[in-house]
Amino acid sequence: MLDLFQIASTVKKILLLNAFLALGLPVRAQGDSPLPCGTDEMHHRLFSEYPSYNSGIIRAHEELQSFTHDFVPSSRANDPYIIPVVFHVIHNYGAENISDAQILDAVKQVNLQLRKRNADTTEIIGAFQGISADTEIEIRLAQLDPMGNCTNGITRNVSSTTFTGDHEVKDVIQWPPDKYLNIYVCKEAAGLAGHALLPSAADTIPEWDGIVMQHSYIGTIGTSEFFRRTVLTHEIGHYLNLQHIWGGNNVPEYYYQPVAQGANCDVDDDVSDTPNTIGWQTCNTGGISCGSLDNVQNYMDYAYCARMFTEGQKQRMHACLNSSVANRNNLWSSSNLAATGTDVLTNYLCAAKFAASKRIVCVGETIELSDISYHGITSRTWSLNGATASSLTDSLIIVSYSAPGEYTVELTVSDGTNQVSHAETAYIVVLPNPGINDVIIESFENPLTFDQKWVVSPNESPVNWILTNTAGFNSNQSIYVNNFNGPSGVEYIFQSAPIDASGLSDVAIAFDYAFTRFTNANLDILFVQLSDDCGQTWVTRKTLSSTVLMSTNGYVQDEFFPNAEEWKSTVVDNITAQYLVDNLMVRFVFRSAGGNNIFIDNVNVSHPDVLYNESFDKHEEFTLFPNPSSDRVTITHASGEEGFVIQILDPLGKHVLMQESYTSMYSLNTTQLSKGIYTVVIAHKEGVHSKKLIVQ
Repeated sequence: MLDLFQIASTVKKILLLNAFLALGLPVRAQGDSPLPCGTDEMHHRLFSEYPSYNSGIIRAHEELQSFTHDFVPSSRANDPYIIPVVFHVIHNYGAENISDAQILDAVKQVNLQLRKRNADTTEIIGAFQGISADTEIEIRLAQLDPMGNCTNGITRNVSSTTFTGDHEVKDVIQWPPDKYLNIYVCKEAAGLAGHALLPSAADTIPEWDGIVMQHSYIGTIGTSEFFRRTVLTHEIGHYLNLQHIWGGNNVPEYYYQPVAQGANCDVDDDVSDTPNTIGWQTCNTGGISCGSLDNVQNYMDYAYCARMFTEGQKQRMHACLNSSVANRNNLWSSSNLAATGTDVLTNYLCAAKFAASKRIVCVGETIELSDISYHGITSRTWSLNGATASSLTDSLIIVSYSAPGEYTVELTVSDGTNQVSHAETAYIVVLPNPGINDVIIESFENPLTFDQKWVVSPNESPVNWILTNTAGFNSNQSIYVNNFNGPSGVEYIFQSAPIDASGLSDVAIAFDYAFTRFTNANLDILFVQLSDDCGQTWVTRKTLSSTVLMSTNGYVQDEFFPNAEEWKSTVVDNITAQYLVDNLMVRFVFRSAGGNNIFIDNVNVSHPDVLYNESFDKHEEFTLFPNPSSDRVTITHASGEEGFVIQILDPLGKHVLMQESYTSMYSLNTTQLSKGIYTVVIAHKEGVHSKKLIVQ
């Protein structure tokens, strides 16, 4: 017979996927309509499909219900319930690996809301002002981990479970749930904004206890937005035994009522001062759905304009915190607060740490340096050679550099008795402004000149853009990303130093590339971006999708290293006069999505006339840029004034165009051609040459 842990391990791998498919819950990207909470649906599916859990859940529910009914609350305004919390960032080096600052902001927002100290409480409509509650509950980041080691209450773990964000993430790491509230930050939260385990289920399956959040619903900064700040508070409500305001997950039947259903008027959330409601997904503060004014601004509704908990909800949460169900009563005990370092009596100095608003800047550009050391910092000293700083002792300082170079940042912090230091060499890269070159012709053959002209943006991925001698187009080296062994969903960036293009009448970019996919499901993308303000803002000027990037005739399952025939060329020539500045910058952004390696070689940023001649010298008889083409292709040939004849043949060999040219390049509008493969024939006094042209 399987024990509980074995059953849970099997169940959790399929539970949520089946639940969400059956219920048709939407999966939306950031920027779309706000996502819902799935706590009710998840518990319903758990209870109905895995009856082996039922007896334990029913027992715990009935015990907690009875305790709540008999619980006599007392005011704790000056001695709030403190819940030690740890944030586990489960990531794959993508945007979900949010900053410490975003997590600190989330803690701040939750506590403002729990303590009714958020400024928007003044917007609570009059009918509910009198019962809006300071819950007298706070969350506090742990200062000691389960082994008694100093921590900032944030862990970071690389795992593919971030892409699903179901209960399986708790296999990656879980601190004892009777001592800490475990909050998991993931790329996805099972297609939802977040989900929590109610105490009755957590008591039965403790290895699932905790809250899972999509990263874009944490706090108000970074990857999140201000209006999403209430979602974590909503999930903490579930963690402390609150139902959605319309009710719907009452054991023993463990049914659930979807939001905004008329039948919800007959269901209660077990809180006496929350009016029965069908539940709202829009902020209709005048809504009357069940005969009385609805408490639409309640944190446990779906309206995304939450401002309050009620006194009844506060009492229900206090009862949960005093019950032994799921060990919530141990969280705030004095012994546990001491064990987790959240009793405020002691701050444990253990790390000097800092963060920068930018790490690649131009001369004169300002940077914010933030002290994010922990804990109990009473003083600090910054060491910044070569910088002008607003202060060397403040926690947030503004710095700038007057000369190009790589600069070390060092920070020493003290708690009044002890001190610790941390330094990072080459932490800030400062580029010249204005640029020192008027063109860039880069073959990637010389690492020394590469470092003078290019900067690779740092990231935490185990791979990044690096020079390689395993492949090159008409050369020994190129720059590449080992995408074969790297994580999916990461952006890899390398950018030029500023270019003085102010003396050019026009500018274009040409380069060669090689890439392949494993399957057609790989959606890797390469962006070519420009900046006309020394890298402060960027605009995409060319996008190469995975299908366009493909330089092989088929998918490659082994690690890809291109041969001479597996390279393609392209040009970026839609560059307007606004970029003819003395600090033009170019960058290549590769967004990985499971494909194979990508290589770039022979980058040429210069006047189009020079660019096309260089391209001809580098390649064979003539060149086609870009190929494939969707709107226009440029044909270049070195015969120049001696002239050449261009012929375009369709797939059946029929002539569709014949044109003479006496310049080094000819621009052809391909929108007049149907999609397909054409033959381009060049005839001149030296002979006849042909190439295939793909029109998309």
